[in-house]
Order: sequence, then structure tokens, then C-alpha cells
Amino acid sequence: MTTQKIDIAGKLAGFTDLWAPRRIARVNDYEVKVAKVRGEFVWHTHEDTDELFLVVAGTLTIRLRDGDVVLGPGEMYVVPRGTEHCPAADEEAHILLFEPAGTVNTGDVGGERTREPVDA
Repeated sequence: MTTQKIDIAGKLAGFTDLWAPRRIARVNDYEVKVAKVRGEFVWHTHEDTDELFLVVAGTLTIRLRDGDVVLGPGEMYVVPRGTEHCPAADEEAHILLFEPAGTVNTGDVGGERTREPVDA
């Protein structure tokens, strides 16, 4: 990781894979990740940690069992630990995630969409 300023848009421009988080920084025991998303992810839960979503570009919907949260650029939402959720985007969206190192992107579900973050 670098101790220099980080160009988030530049990091996002460096890859095209969807739902494949890229680690761009570490803050203590937390990782800052960016991802490009489109379509619906999987319903999942993170039992031991909250998960922060910040939209950089596009629109992201965080589906919750009791209603959706729709986020545009510059807006963020924290999914509380233990809350089942499903991120979705009709068109490609670019997001920033903040969560403890080692957090599995598919939470308690696992499966073929599970991805280890790589450094951007």
C-alpha cells in the first residue's frame, strides 16, 4: 500500500471486472476497496461487522428485507452487522467499500461470486 494520495477514479479506470473488489488502502485493521457493479449481487449477511458503501458514480440500490436504500454519487450507507442485504445496480455503478480486513464479499453465503480483494 502507498502513503501517497490515491486517485479513486484512476484506480477504478484500471480494471473492468464486475463485483471484483480492489483494495486501494488500509486503515488500521480495515481495508478501503473499490468495485464496479452491475446487476444484482447475492443476498448475504456479515454477522460480525458493519459494511460501508459509498457511491462514486452511478446508482446503487442496497436491498434490505424491510425496504430499499437507493444511493447516488457522493451518498453512502452503512449496513449494520447481521443485516441481510443485496446490492444491485441497473446500470454500471462504481462504489467504495470500507470494512475490516478479511471480510468476505459474499458474507455468510459464499459461492461462485466470492472474490478475494486484490490490490489496485
